[in-house]
Amino acid sequence: MGSIGWVWVRYYANMYPMQSDEFEYWLTRAAQWSAHYRQTIDSRPVRSQVSPGDIRRQIDKEPPQKGESMETIFADFDAIIPPGMTHWQHPRFFAYFPSNSAPAAVVAEVLTTALSAQCMLWQTSPAATELEVCMIDWLRQATGLPDSFSGVLQDTASSSTLCAILTMREIASGFNTNRTGLFGHNVLRVYASEGTHSSIDKAMWIAGLGQENLVKVPTDEHYAMDVNALAQAINDDRQQGFTPAGIVVCVGGTSIGATDRVREICELARREGLYTHVDAAWAGSAMICPEYRHLWEGVELADSIVWNPHKWLGVPMECSAHFVRDPSLLIDTLSIQPAYLKTNQEDIVNFSEWSVQLGRRFRALKLWFLIRAYGIDGLQQRIRNHIKWSQQLAEQLQQENDFELTTAPILSLFSFRYTPQVIASIDKPNERAERLNQINRQLLEEINDDGDIYLTPSEHNGNYVIRFVAGQFDMQQQEIERAFTTITRVARSMNIE
Repeated sequence: MGSIGWVWVRYYANMYPMQSDEFEYWLTRAAQWSAHYRQTIDSRPVRSQVSPGDIRRQIDKEPPQKGESMETIFADFDAIIPPGMTHWQHPRFFAYFPSNSAPAAVVAEVLTTALSAQCMLWQTSPAATELEVCMIDWLRQATGLPDSFSGVLQDTASSSTLCAILTMREIASGFNTNRTGLFGHNVLRVYASEGTHSSIDKAMWIAGLGQENLVKVPTDEHYAMDVNALAQAINDDRQQGFTPAGIVVCVGGTSIGATDRVREICELARREGLYTHVDAAWAGSAMICPEYRHLWEGVELADSIVWNPHKWLGVPMECSAHFVRDPSLLIDTLSIQPAYLKTNQEDIVNFSEWSVQLGRRFRALKLWFLIRAYGIDGLQQRIRNHIKWSQQLAEQLQQENDFELTTAPILSLFSFRYTPQVIASIDKPNERAERLNQINRQLLEEINDDGDIYLTPSEHNGNYVIRFVAGQFDMQQQEIERAFTTITRVARSMNIE
């Protein structure tokens, strides 16, 4: 469209709701804004600096009765929303785990939204279903899993784990509880390490199994599930009349990256007749690099596995790869077929039968774009860089007299704390521990208020610690160097008595 045409579009934009010609203009404006945002994102503070209620006060209390122009709406977006966002695509986002959005995959998301398909059945979107089958197999090959695994793209690891817990429940009850409920059945027990992610707890709630029936197994000196303690817990439960149902195995835990011994647990589970689910939500992306696969050695023995391409790999939210060795168990747990969902096609996959939700987005397209645009080699190099740079930062901090590593790097994750001499020299252990916790809380807040980097806390051995994880898709080594400068600068500028 020529410049005169755009003038008329903008003129009519102030008078009428969006017209079809105007749609192209606003897509272009949105794309231009998005590109500029990504180009200038490192000039923004990483964590939002607003206070609670600041954004709400800028939003009209009542919905408009008449439509407003896109010019007004877009201007309000630009003025109100970005300042109230924490910028997850910022190259110095070192908090939580990354939620990446590689540019090539963002383009795919635009196309997905334009298509706006409901991909619940093969016939509602054949290309979406068949591309998903292909993308799951690409991910399987990329991570070295055997071809006995197939899978589905869920929204998040929380949903994938819920599906696994529901499957454990149905297998242990002879596939009766969906029909009759849990009343009258033996109490079912699921096992996980003490450091398990909270999504396991929530899955127990939603599945109706109850928090008390998630058995938290002690960990060993490496913070991995104690396999002997696991075997004892299973035996004790059987002696008390409970029914063991399954085990959740952790690879790359959220707090410090703790990892269970996958092979030992899966072999025990096979002897005990229990379903195993491996939660590798963050760390799974690193398994595209063969040298890190020792972390989940024996994973081929698991019944199901989850990892999130939307974390470290570069796929925009939501995209969780849920692999299963026997899909019939998942389908028998989740499939429901009222007349309006039945189809006549044979030899097809209907992925709504593999998920809790009926409605499904076209998640596979962004994976297809991402992997083709960067290649497995390119994605591997990014992950290797993140791990190397994170380990370099850990070594730098360890060499400082007033810092200590509280946990060594696992992949690109480690934890540390500030230990200024004036606090570390306190004679009373309890007072010293409390003061160190207090000073590190203060340090974390001051770092995040500074805005140059973003970090989050954790707890380790009863102590407040600061987590660091590298993984933002476009970060460079200079971001790590800047993190070291910011951490030490802010720490040593604090007023400590």
